[in-house]
Amino acid sequence: MISLLKTRPCRLAATGLLLIVASACSALRPPATEQPSFYSLDSVRLEAKAATPASAKRSMAAPTLIVNPTHSASGFNSQRIVYVRAAHQLEYYAHSEWVDTPARMLAPLIVSALENSGAFRAVVSTPSAADGDLRLDSEIIRLQHEVGSTPNRVRFTLRAYMVDNTTRQVLAWQEFDESVAATSEDPYGGVLAANRAVQSVLENLAGFCAEAAGRWQARKAQPHSPE
Repeated sequence: MISLLKTRPCRLAATGLLLIVASACSALRPPATEQPSFYSLDSVRLEAKAATPASAKRSMAAPTLIVNPTHSASGFNSQRIVYVRAAHQLEYYAHSEWVDTPARMLAPLIVSALENSGAFRAVVSTPSAADGDLRLDSEIIRLQHEVGSTPNRVRFTLRAYMVDNTTRQVLAWQEFDESVAATSEDPYGGVLAANRAVQSVLENLAGFCAEAAGRWQARKAQPHSPE
């Protein structure tokens, strides 16, 4: 009986010691960190115009376009996804990012959209050894998820310049601004709306570039006035 009474307190003490050790180990273990989610601006396929003999002939005489790397305004030149709750105050989602900067993701989408427009003999992105007749410069002014209103929206603004690559003269410029309602205030809802906004801007950009190239081509085709 005496032996049994002595054993029981020992077991209780051992159990308590194990609990203390387990608690200490748990406290020393670093807390689990939430892994970031990465999102992209996806490829946009614009419907190419149907080819006709006349358009095919024009395309051989169409200009070659050089597309310079897209730049970004301050605050939009990182992989962090921007959201806005108050005017002029940029905030960033803590655990959601773009897979690359918006400017670098946008550059190949611009090339693809302009290739599909059928307005150019070739569209070449820099750096490249190819020569071009015209040059496109572009800058992202904003790409932000505007939350706090109903519905919340994503706003995308792109400024573009069409330049004569020989004379360095600016032939035309335009600022494209698109606002698209998001289905939710979370980052994923913003990403979906951002892709729709980018697609709309690229469609308008392709039309702008085609018109500028058409005017340039018509001017080049005019006979020179005699001295």
